[in-house]
Amino acid sequence: MTSPQNPPYGTPATPLLTVRGEAELEVDPEIARIGITLTARGRDRRTTLDDLTRRNTTALDLLKSYGDAVENLSTGTVSLTPELAPRGRGERVRTYHGTIHLTAELTDFTALGELTTRLADLDLTRIDGPTWELRPTSPVHRQARQQAVREAVQRATEYAEALGTTVAALLELADTGTADGRPRAAFDRRAVRFSMAAADADTTAPEPLDLEPQRIQVHAEVRAQFTMNPPSL
Repeated sequence: MTSPQNPPYGTPATPLLTVRGEAELEVDPEIARIGITLTARGRDRRTTLDDLTRRNTTALDLLKSYGDAVENLSTGTVSLTPELAPRGRGERVRTYHGTIHLTAELTDFTALGELTTRLADLDLTRIDGPTWELRPTSPVHRQARQQAVREAVQRATEYAEALGTTVAALLELADTGTADGRPRAAFDRRAVRFSMAAADADTTAPEPLDLEPQRIQVHAEVRAQFTMNPPSL
């Protein structure tokens, strides 16, 4: 509740000053996320499921072989869908279509290109990514917020100086950058997408992709309201 000494409006004795503070930082990403979609298709349900299970095991073994470079590995949607024949009566199944979606987060970008290429070289495997991100707990977020606050204070001080007075007190500080109080992280979501329908006859290892990390822009914004000492106008 607002006290009589600090009303929610300005008066000649306590003029209000409202300013905005912003910060824009461009930093290197901390995480690269890739999506892996494994597919199996066949006329027999059990055979299709066995193929899907085998491909999932192969992909997981490959991902886990990179050790700490893969910081997080998770399985998403798993589906095995019967597809009915387009013509004819009854529930005659023409084929079964199975998919498994995996997500991997890497912190070692030197291993990213090699791993992505090796995953794409697996049978009926699609790769989506990478997307470049910061951790939610990254100190960059705090740095951006603090810089935005400092800019708000500097703006208020400069406006007060232009009136020949000084800032007296802070009434309100609001984080307007995001609803959850974290700075916005903007990055290019255009991803590399490719797939291998079947293994090539060539059994040599594919050349690693050269993937350059996308720098991330972190934005923070605050709104601050101050009182000023009465200027002499």
